[in-house]
Amino acid sequence: MSGYQITAAEQQQFGRVAVIYGGSSAERVVSLKSGAEVLKGLLAAGVNAFGIDLCGDGADPVRQIHDADFDRAFLILHGRGGEDGTIQGLLEIMEKPYTGSGVMASALGMDKVKCKQIWEGAGMPTPKYAVLRGDINAAELAAELGFPMIVKPAHEGSSIGMSKVDDLAGLERAYAEAKEYDRAVLAESWVQGPEFTVAVLNGSALPVIRLETPHEFYDFDAKYQANDTQYRFDHGLTETQETELKRLSEQAFEMVGCDGWGRVDVMMDDVSGFQLLEVNTLPGMTDHSLVPMAAQQAGISFEELVVTILRGAA
Repeated sequence: MSGYQITAAEQQQFGRVAVIYGGSSAERVVSLKSGAEVLKGLLAAGVNAFGIDLCGDGADPVRQIHDADFDRAFLILHGRGGEDGTIQGLLEIMEKPYTGSGVMASALGMDKVKCKQIWEGAGMPTPKYAVLRGDINAAELAAELGFPMIVKPAHEGSSIGMSKVDDLAGLERAYAEAKEYDRAVLAESWVQGPEFTVAVLNGSALPVIRLETPHEFYDFDAKYQANDTQYRFDHGLTETQETELKRLSEQAFEMVGCDGWGRVDVMMDDVSGFQLLEVNTLPGMTDHSLVPMAAQQAGISFEELVVTILRGAA
């Protein structure tokens, strides 16, 4: 614990803060962990906070929020039904301030295809891709994108339903698995090179983290369960490359209309340079999570981080 404390005046300004977490998406288990950490951090800093496990025990989420007594909300839901603008819209109607991005940016950030289209339209670098629906011609897709490729649901996070594909049979299997999670599936050319993540806090990039895992890619297990994933601040980039990556991440975040805090995931290859993968408008805040890690590297304790995010509630 850092000992970071808010003032009495700020405690009064914040009022009663609802930490909204849980939800019913495929990322519920991660959100429960994130919410518990955020609530603990806010309480340690002196914030009058309590938790709402949205959809806990089959409850009605709209009724839960409507009936709760709070002045502002700290949102730490992951996935659809919480990270996609729906809860943000409800809070807008209730005129309750909340943390993070607004309705539009949340929806765009959750939709990997729309997000890539915005970046592509703005001339920003992102891997070649195709949107898959219904029956697909695997051979045509393979000719277009080449092997290996990555296949993932268009509206899920935490690498859920994501597969690396090396051949036609694998493509069929990966598409079938991704369809279990989403009606729209994204196939993306594989980027051979290091993966980086850049947390953005109030418009500014925090220290760059290079991700290294013995897995084929940074999947759900590597993110939340494995102990052999390495998070490196000695990322191997030159100072010029690091500056370029931070600026690209800040621009990508702003281009989607994101606000407050979030995280941008990027890969790099020798030919195309940095390639934007996706933006996360409500990233994880678990003990394996990257935003707290980057903040700590920048000298920001977890308690200060959650309070800084809370100050941006609007």
